[in-house]
Amino acid sequence: MVIRALIFDFDGLILDTETPDVHAWENIYAEYGFPFPLESWAQIIGGTGASTFNAAVHLQSLLSDSLDLDDLQKRQNRISHSLVDEQTVLPGVMDYLQDAKRLGLKLAIASSSSHSWVDTHAQRLGIFHYFDKVICADDVAPGRTKPNPDLFLKALDQLDVRKSEAIVFEDSPNGVRAAKSAGIIVVAVPNPVTSLLSIDNANLTLRSLADLSLSELLNKVQ
Repeated sequence: MVIRALIFDFDGLILDTETPDVHAWENIYAEYGFPFPLESWAQIIGGTGASTFNAAVHLQSLLSDSLDLDDLQKRQNRISHSLVDEQTVLPGVMDYLQDAKRLGLKLAIASSSSHSWVDTHAQRLGIFHYFDKVICADDVAPGRTKPNPDLFLKALDQLDVRKSEAIVFEDSPNGVRAAKSAGIIVVAVPNPVTSLLSIDNANLTLRSLADLSLSELLNKVQ
Protein backbone atom coordinates (compact mmCIF):
# COMPACT_ATOMS: atom_id res chain seq x y z
CA MET A 1 0.00 0.00 0.00
CA VAL A 2 1.41 3.36 -1.05
CA ILE A 3 -0.07 6.57 0.37
CA ARG A 4 -0.61 9.23 -2.29
CA ALA A 5 -2.87 11.72 -0.50
CA LEU A 6 -3.61 13.30 2.86
CA ILE A 7 -7.08 14.61 3.70
CA PHE A 8 -7.45 17.05 6.58
CA ASP A 9 -10.45 18.12 8.57
CA PHE A 10 -10.36 21.86 9.22
CA ASP A 11 -12.19 22.95 12.39
CA GLY A 12 -10.38 21.59 15.42
CA LEU A 13 -7.68 19.88 13.38
CA ILE A 14 -5.95 22.66 11.45
CA LEU A 15 -7.47 25.57 13.37
CA ASP A 16 -8.95 25.23 16.85
CA THR A 17 -12.35 26.79 16.27
CA GLU A 18 -14.10 24.39 18.64
CA THR A 19 -12.63 25.59 21.93
CA PRO A 20 -13.73 29.21 21.23
CA ASP A 21 -17.18 27.95 20.24
CA VAL A 22 -17.60 26.08 23.53
CA HIS A 23 -16.15 28.92 25.63
CA ALA A 24 -18.62 31.36 24.09
CA TRP A 25 -21.60 29.16 24.90
CA GLU A 26 -20.27 28.37 28.39
CA ASN A 27 -20.11 32.10 29.15
CA ILE A 28 -23.62 32.73 27.85
CA TYR A 29 -25.13 29.76 29.71
CA ALA A 30 -23.36 30.85 32.92
CA GLU A 31 -25.02 34.26 32.71
CA TYR A 32 -28.36 32.49 32.98
CA GLY A 33 -27.16 30.20 35.77
CA PHE A 34 -26.88 26.97 33.79
CA PRO A 35 -23.97 24.68 32.88
CA PHE A 36 -23.35 24.24 29.18
CA PRO A 37 -24.30 20.67 28.07
CA LEU A 38 -21.04 19.67 26.42
CA GLU A 39 -22.18 16.07 25.88
CA SER A 40 -25.13 17.25 23.77
CA TRP A 41 -22.96 19.77 21.91
CA ALA A 42 -20.44 17.02 21.21
CA GLN A 43 -22.97 15.27 18.99
CA ILE A 44 -22.66 18.05 16.40
CA ILE A 45 -18.88 18.63 16.59
CA GLY A 46 -17.38 17.80 13.21
CA GLY A 47 -20.74 17.62 11.45
CA THR A 48 -24.45 18.02 12.08
CA GLY A 49 -25.48 14.68 10.66
CA ALA A 50 -25.67 12.95 14.05
CA SER A 51 -27.83 15.42 15.96
CA THR A 52 -30.21 18.35 15.72
CA PHE A 53 -29.02 19.88 19.02
CA ASN A 54 -29.29 23.66 19.04
CA ALA A 55 -27.63 25.42 21.98
CA ALA A 56 -29.81 28.54 21.77
CA VAL A 57 -33.06 26.55 21.63
CA HIS A 58 -31.88 24.34 24.48
CA LEU A 59 -31.08 27.35 26.66
CA GLN A 60 -34.53 28.78 26.01
CA SER A 61 -36.09 25.45 27.05
CA LEU A 62 -34.41 25.83 30.45
CA LEU A 63 -35.92 29.26 31.05
CA SER A 64 -39.44 30.39 31.80
CA ASP A 65 -38.90 33.55 29.73
CA SER A 66 -38.53 33.51 25.96
CA LEU A 67 -35.28 34.56 24.30
CA ASP A 68 -34.50 36.23 21.02
CA LEU A 69 -32.85 33.16 19.51
CA ASP A 70 -31.47 34.98 16.50
CA ASP A 71 -29.88 37.65 18.66
CA LEU A 72 -28.50 35.02 21.03
CA GLN A 73 -26.89 33.09 18.18
CA LYS A 74 -25.42 36.27 16.71
CA ARG A 75 -23.96 37.13 20.09
CA GLN A 76 -22.38 33.69 20.44
CA ASN A 77 -20.96 34.00 16.94
CA ARG A 78 -19.40 37.38 17.71
CA ILE A 79 -17.70 36.06 20.85
CA SER A 80 -16.52 32.85 19.20
CA HIS A 81 -15.35 34.45 15.96
CA SER A 82 -13.34 37.08 17.80
CA LEU A 83 -11.52 34.29 19.63
CA VAL A 84 -11.03 32.25 16.44
CA ASP A 85 -9.52 35.25 14.66
CA GLU A 86 -6.72 35.21 17.25
CA GLN A 87 -5.88 31.53 16.61
CA THR A 88 -3.05 30.24 14.44
CA VAL A 89 -2.62 26.78 12.94
CA LEU A 90 -2.33 24.00 15.48
CA PRO A 91 1.09 22.47 16.30
CA GLY A 92 2.57 20.22 13.63
CA VAL A 93 0.21 21.26 10.86
CA MET A 94 2.71 23.35 8.91
CA ASP A 95 5.35 20.61 9.13
CA TYR A 96 2.88 18.09 7.71
CA LEU A 97 1.85 20.35 4.85
CA GLN A 98 5.41 21.23 3.91
CA ASP A 99 6.64 17.62 4.19
CA ALA A 100 3.66 16.38 2.14
CA LYS A 101 4.52 18.79 -0.67
CA ARG A 102 8.17 17.76 -0.51
CA LEU A 103 7.11 14.10 -0.82
CA GLY A 104 4.75 14.83 -3.73
CA LEU A 105 1.58 13.89 -1.87
CA LYS A 106 -1.79 15.34 -2.82
CA LEU A 107 -3.57 17.39 -0.17
CA ALA A 108 -7.23 18.15 0.50
CA ILE A 109 -9.43 19.67 3.16
CA ALA A 110 -12.75 17.90 3.82
CA SER A 111 -14.87 20.01 6.18
CA SER A 112 -18.47 20.10 7.37
CA SER A 113 -18.18 23.89 7.44
CA SER A 114 -18.89 26.18 4.50
CA HIS A 115 -16.43 27.40 1.88
CA SER A 116 -16.94 30.96 3.11
CA TRP A 117 -15.62 29.89 6.52
CA VAL A 118 -12.88 27.45 5.54
CA ASP A 119 -11.49 29.30 2.54
CA THR A 120 -11.38 32.62 4.39
CA HIS A 121 -9.51 31.24 7.38
CA ALA A 122 -7.19 29.06 5.27
CA GLN A 123 -6.23 32.15 3.30
CA ARG A 124 -5.81 34.20 6.49
CA LEU A 125 -3.48 31.53 7.86
CA GLY A 126 -1.46 31.43 4.64
CA ILE A 127 -2.10 27.73 3.97
CA PHE A 128 -4.81 27.74 1.28
CA HIS A 129 -2.30 27.29 -1.54
CA TYR A 130 -1.02 24.02 -0.08
CA PHE A 131 -4.26 22.20 -0.87
CA ASP A 132 -5.11 20.68 -4.23
CA LYS A 133 -8.79 20.48 -3.31
CA VAL A 134 -11.05 21.96 -0.64
CA ILE A 135 -14.31 20.09 -0.09
CA CYS A 136 -16.94 21.69 2.15
CA ALA A 137 -20.56 21.33 3.20
CA ASP A 138 -21.55 23.34 0.11
CA ASP A 139 -20.24 20.49 -2.06
CA VAL A 140 -22.46 17.68 -0.74
CA ALA A 141 -26.21 17.25 -0.40
CA PRO A 142 -27.94 18.86 2.61
CA GLY A 143 -27.68 16.66 5.68
CA ARG A 144 -24.80 14.64 4.22
CA THR A 145 -21.91 16.15 6.16
CA LYS A 146 -20.03 14.07 8.74
CA PRO A 147 -20.61 11.46 10.18
CA ASN A 148 -21.72 10.56 6.64
CA PRO A 149 -18.81 9.66 4.34
CA ASP A 150 -19.78 11.94 1.44
CA LEU A 151 -17.15 14.64 2.02
CA PHE A 152 -14.34 12.10 2.07
CA LEU A 153 -15.65 10.16 -0.89
CA LYS A 154 -15.82 13.40 -2.88
CA ALA A 155 -12.27 14.25 -1.81
CA LEU A 156 -11.03 10.86 -3.05
CA ASP A 157 -12.78 11.40 -6.36
CA GLN A 158 -11.43 14.92 -6.86
CA LEU A 159 -7.90 13.90 -5.87
CA ASP A 160 -8.18 10.84 -8.15
CA VAL A 161 -6.91 8.41 -5.51
CA ARG A 162 -8.28 5.16 -4.10
CA LYS A 163 -9.39 4.89 -0.49
CA SER A 164 -6.38 2.66 0.27
CA GLU A 165 -4.05 5.43 -0.96
CA ALA A 166 -5.19 8.13 1.49
CA ILE A 167 -4.97 9.06 5.15
CA VAL A 168 -7.56 11.21 6.89
CA PHE A 169 -6.72 13.44 9.87
CA GLU A 170 -9.63 14.15 12.18
CA ASP A 171 -10.26 15.49 15.67
CA SER A 172 -13.88 14.47 16.38
CA PRO A 173 -15.92 11.26 16.74
CA ASN A 174 -18.17 12.38 13.86
CA GLY A 175 -15.17 12.91 11.61
CA VAL A 176 -13.56 9.61 12.51
CA ARG A 177 -16.83 7.76 11.86
CA ALA A 178 -17.15 9.46 8.47
CA ALA A 179 -13.62 8.48 7.46
CA LYS A 180 -14.12 4.90 8.61
CA SER A 181 -17.41 4.73 6.67
CA ALA A 182 -15.50 5.84 3.58
CA GLY A 183 -13.00 3.03 4.18
CA ILE A 184 -10.01 5.36 4.68
CA ILE A 185 -7.24 5.08 7.27
CA VAL A 186 -7.90 7.74 9.90
CA VAL A 187 -5.58 9.38 12.40
CA ALA A 188 -7.36 11.07 15.31
CA VAL A 189 -5.79 14.22 16.75
CA PRO A 190 -8.19 15.45 19.45
CA ASN A 191 -8.12 19.10 20.51
CA PRO A 192 -8.85 20.41 24.04
CA VAL A 193 -12.61 19.98 23.50
CA THR A 194 -12.74 16.71 21.56
CA SER A 195 -10.17 15.12 23.88
CA LEU A 196 -13.03 15.03 26.39
CA LEU A 197 -15.03 12.81 24.02
CA SER A 198 -14.73 9.13 23.24
CA ILE A 199 -12.80 8.50 20.01
CA ASP A 200 -12.11 4.81 19.97
CA ASN A 201 -12.16 3.57 16.40
CA ALA A 202 -9.34 5.52 14.76
CA ASN A 203 -6.40 3.62 13.30
CA LEU A 204 -4.04 5.81 15.30
CA THR A 205 -4.51 8.56 17.90
CA LEU A 206 -2.02 11.38 18.51
CA ARG A 207 -2.10 14.13 21.09
CA SER A 208 -0.74 16.49 18.43
CA LEU A 209 0.61 16.32 14.90
CA ALA A 210 3.84 17.62 16.43
CA ASP A 211 4.21 14.30 18.28
CA LEU A 212 4.97 12.27 15.15
CA SER A 213 6.57 13.39 11.89
CA LEU A 214 4.86 12.66 8.60
CA SER A 215 7.70 10.35 7.57
CA GLU A 216 7.33 8.37 10.80
CA LEU A 217 3.57 8.18 10.31
CA LEU A 218 3.92 6.93 6.74
CA ASN A 219 6.34 4.24 7.92
CA LYS A 220 3.67 3.04 10.35
CA VAL A 221 0.89 2.70 7.79
CA GLN A 222 2.65 1.82 4.51
